Amino acid sequence: MEDKNYKVLLIGDSDVGKTSIVKRFSDDTFDDDILCTIGVEFKMKSVEVEGKTVTLCIWDTAGQEKFRALISSYYRGAHGIILTYDVTKRESFKNLQYWLNEVETFATRPNVVKLLVGNKIDKENREVSREEGLEFAKSKAMFFIECSAKTKIGIQQAFEELAHKILETPSLTDDNDNKRGKVKTVSSDEESQQQGGACGC
Repeated sequence: MEDKNYKVLLIGDSDVGKTSIVKRFSDDTFDDDILCTIGVEFKMKSVEVEGKTVTLCIWDTAGQEKFRALISSYYRGAHGIILTYDVTKRESFKNLQYWLNEVETFATRPNVVKLLVGNKIDKENREVSREEGLEFAKSKAMFFIECSAKTKIGIQQAFEELAHKILETPSLTDDNDNKRGKVKTVSSDEESQQQGGACGC
């Protein structure tokens, strides 16, 4: 089977660990002093799902308000969206509805797979229980997993689960979406310059 690329977008408040999650998954590295993402960064990583090679094009977005104007275009053509919060910061959990509203507004694929990820479970000062996260995910028809970018717990499973669900959704793996002109998944030259790179997936 031909190796296919699928676009995955990480969203959530600033400092919930989106970049750390991506770096742990793609490079198996972790840095406590990692800098905040400016705009968007890209990573490519392949995973094996039921004997099939799936290449994920991962868009790591900035959570700060000052970058919000740029973000709406990043949702275009996404096959999967990872909504991330910090289990030690209840505010980041409360703000998930804001991010879901963005998905509803800007995502161009109606059946985009949504995965809720609670990060930093290695820390002791938890403010959001696993049960709360699971309940919220169920109420919004999302999949759910907790993880720690620092200890690697749940990281690989999160992306493999997302890839599996994307493959299980025919409308996301059907090239007809592109043929109908409904979805543009390659950044324009102008956007690529703003974003510091392009990922044609």
